[in-house]
Amino acid sequence: MQYKWTVLSNTTLGVLMSSLDTNIVLIALPTIARQLPGTSLLDLIWILIGYQLITAAILVSFGRLADMFGRVKLYNLGFIIFTAGSALCSISFTSLELIFFRMIQGVGAAFLFSNSAAIITDAFPISERGKALGINQVAIVFGAAMGLVFGGFLVSLLGWRSIFWVNIPIGIFASLWSHFKLKELATIEKGQRVDLTGNFTFAGGLALILVAITVYSLGSLRGLYALLMILFGLALIIFFVIVEIRTRYPMFNMSLFKVRAFSFGSLALLLNALANGAVTIVLVFYLQGPTMRLTPLVAGIFLVPMSASLAVIGPISGILSDRYGQRFFAVLGLVTSIIGFALLSRIGNTITFTQLLLPLIFVGVGMGFFASPNRSGIMSGSPPRYRGVASGMSATMNNVGRTFSTGIAFLVIAIGTPLTQLKSIFVGSAVQSNAPWVADFISSIHYVYIIGIIMLAAAIIPSVLIKKDSRTD
Repeated sequence: MQYKWTVLSNTTLGVLMSSLDTNIVLIALPTIARQLPGTSLLDLIWILIGYQLITAAILVSFGRLADMFGRVKLYNLGFIIFTAGSALCSISFTSLELIFFRMIQGVGAAFLFSNSAAIITDAFPISERGKALGINQVAIVFGAAMGLVFGGFLVSLLGWRSIFWVNIPIGIFASLWSHFKLKELATIEKGQRVDLTGNFTFAGGLALILVAITVYSLGSLRGLYALLMILFGLALIIFFVIVEIRTRYPMFNMSLFKVRAFSFGSLALLLNALANGAVTIVLVFYLQGPTMRLTPLVAGIFLVPMSASLAVIGPISGILSDRYGQRFFAVLGLVTSIIGFALLSRIGNTITFTQLLLPLIFVGVGMGFFASPNRSGIMSGSPPRYRGVASGMSATMNNVGRTFSTGIAFLVIAIGTPLTQLKSIFVGSAVQSNAPWVADFISSIHYVYIIGIIMLAAAIIPSVLIKKDSRTD
């Protein structure tokens, strides 16, 4: 096997395992809620987004570490940490333990996400880069979607702890594979440092805003205090930007934002993630909620068309964007996703598999068309020596968008649904399909998708403004 295909196979396995873990936990939450004593709704939310937050907060710093010490070395370390975190999750006996161990998983995932695209970019010629990055990017979204089906199967057969067991042999195999087969092709940058101040202010700002949104949505925090926390979080983010401009070794290399392909591509990626991050989560609530009452496995099967269409279109989009340019296909993907979101914003109290088929295909096709050319444009437009940081920065945009998409979806649903019913909906135990609040619950789902349409429409603007193929090599 040619080395470039070894690289693609291993890195795709890494990001597939990491992204699959996000939704494999989502589908297991009803069982986790019943079997872990004293688990609150807030605990359940943070079992999900704690992983996403820690990954988003440290991705870029790990990209910088990779530029300093070697991308392959730290990528392999990611497998080891992720596997250890999975083993610890499987022996958790309280929800707080599970949240903490999920964050350890997030550290490992950050090493994998921050280096996979850069390692691929180093190994593939520019004529094949879009196809390779497209396959890798599709694996991220495909893993998140298929985690629902796979997780539902494992939980039904072996219990919730099995969703973490499965990562252990895969992680060990992938770690040994990458250790013996991957080579360090990039030039290692000596004499650099990690920006600790920037890292803490960035992570602190994100955490404050997310805590305010999630705690307020459950009625545990007064509006004024939530607003103050959000403002303080935004102040930390602003301070972070100031630090990055002035420090010698920034966490975010602000000079990359002078590259039009990188800056506009990253903005489009962020907006797309803000829209798409909540698609699966909201549908899981809906399908297991008071009107549909599907089992986790059947709910996961309902969502297969989205992941299947994404898996088909993603590589095709990468090949086409290599040949004809990235801008058209990225915009086409966003427009297609908007159609899918518009259809989802009209769902009623119940829906059949065939009725859900068309909107999910539109969303999956849209994701596939957008992901490959967007990722390829960002990485190809970045100077080779900074691709580790560029990979981490763009992955951070994606993870931040998806994390906040989850938080916003919770907030919108909580505003529209009585607090007394939220946990029962969330864990699939609500039984009153004709209660007055059910109409409010369905309406809140509609609003989540309407917000998503706005985000996708906004993402079209930076996607159109990107110059044709700003490639650095």
